[in-house]
Amino acid sequence: MSKIAPVSEAPVALQQPTGIPNSPWKTLGKDLPAGLVVFLVALPLCLGISLASGAPLLAGIISGIIGGVIVSWISGSQLSVSGPAAGLTAIILSATSTLGTFEAVLAATVIAGVMQMLLGVAKAGIIGLYFPTSVIRGMLAAIGLILILKQIPHFVGADADYFEDMDFLQFDGLNTFSAIKKAMGGISAGSALVGLVSLGTLLVWDNILTKRVAFLRLVPGALIVVVLSIVLNNVLDVAAPVLRIRPEHLVNLPSITAWQDFANVFTAPDWTAFRRPVTYTVAFTIAIVASLETLLSVEAVDKLDPYKRVTPPNRELLAQGVGNLLNGLLGGLPMTAVIVRSSANINAGGQTRMSTFFHGLLLLTSLLFLESVLNQIPLSALAAVLLLVGYKLTKPALYRTQWKLGWQQFLPFIITIIAILFTDLLKGVSVGLIVGIFYILKANYESAYFLSTPPSQQSGPLHLKLSEQVSFLNKASIVKVLHELPNNTHVLIDGTNSSHIDYDVLEAIENFRLSAPERGIQVELRGIEHVQVLGH
Repeated sequence: MSKIAPVSEAPVALQQPTGIPNSPWKTLGKDLPAGLVVFLVALPLCLGISLASGAPLLAGIISGIIGGVIVSWISGSQLSVSGPAAGLTAIILSATSTLGTFEAVLAATVIAGVMQMLLGVAKAGIIGLYFPTSVIRGMLAAIGLILILKQIPHFVGADADYFEDMDFLQFDGLNTFSAIKKAMGGISAGSALVGLVSLGTLLVWDNILTKRVAFLRLVPGALIVVVLSIVLNNVLDVAAPVLRIRPEHLVNLPSITAWQDFANVFTAPDWTAFRRPVTYTVAFTIAIVASLETLLSVEAVDKLDPYKRVTPPNRELLAQGVGNLLNGLLGGLPMTAVIVRSSANINAGGQTRMSTFFHGLLLLTSLLFLESVLNQIPLSALAAVLLLVGYKLTKPALYRTQWKLGWQQFLPFIITIIAILFTDLLKGVSVGLIVGIFYILKANYESAYFLSTPPSQQSGPLHLKLSEQVSFLNKASIVKVLHELPNNTHVLIDGTNSSHIDYDVLEAIENFRLSAPERGIQVELRGIEHVQVLGH
């Protein structure tokens, strides 16, 4: 019958990492190669998300450029990468259908950006601090698994769907697993060969060569893979034309050779949309979803940051608001902080915001000068890069660590993974949060009081001592223990050490005091005020 509140151990001081970079100019040797890797990953993602959103191809590139060149300097995060997000594709498709044109969606994006800036000023970013670590780790592991599963069809050249399709149910009617099954029946030998060579090269480069030859660490493995894949594909074209990779499995950058080309693909917002109330509804949806995904992403990036730097969430919302305001004005897709590109940045050795800035400059440069070269990159080579990023996010050691922490950490972790795999990021995290909240309620249930009985052969009351903070979450456990008290006893309910007792709990105690005489129970209250109860 007795419950004893668990005694917490004294906090242990965490040793802060040393050598935290304090200037982006001192780490260029690591940031520039990392920025190149992020660019190589971001380029097909920006294009693919544009296609999936039903937007002009250039819209995704513009969003990536703004995220890299501008938002990186406003944001308080050193390693987070911002750009078009897979989680917004369905929203953009629906918004285009609702508003009629992509130009009207751009007007809504302008409003959404202003809303996010106001959220940042109002300090709404504090919500990001309430995501449990187990849920964030589950989100990262799930994204790692999704990257592995989703890139397999691209890796074997059997999928022309867009590159960052992160949802379980895809736009082409397939799901994650049926897409892999279909891919196994339609493998492109050339893509598979390039993918296997690329993956093998990455593993040898990262795990053997860079450890034995120090200067090779300055060259990102992804760059070697990209160059090698272009050369290999051109060799196949001459030596074995049947193995040449088909155009739909190569990067597809729009051709811009003159200002007129840029003007033809540039999209301006439809200012008349500001007069339609539905535009503001769409803007609100974009602002809320983009803000939640951003807060989740920066929280996850902070977990991965080797220096454990903390991103100011309100400043991040402000930065994203500025980014989306500019996206709406310049024809870009709505953006968020994105975990896939951020993970690639960290895994490539990025140290400061300079890597994100450099990736944005490369995106801009690619539009003007590199279209012919970049359009020769096989998607299977980039899929190999993402396969390795995915593995690093969902290593078996992570699962073992969470298991050792106990069910209260492991269950929200594993349920978050399963929920994200079979739904999408926001829904999966919501399910994980619900499970996490259950354990919070359970902890409150078990730690609300300490019940002691007098020693044998001695008289005295049962002593129910309340904890320092007693909230409405503790009501159920206190009602239960009062209900289980034996009849014809004397009980002392002691709140002298409680700095706060919620009204709901006080009302429950008063109800017990009024009904206790029927059970022959004598109730003594100490440090607890009487409250008015309905019906009395």
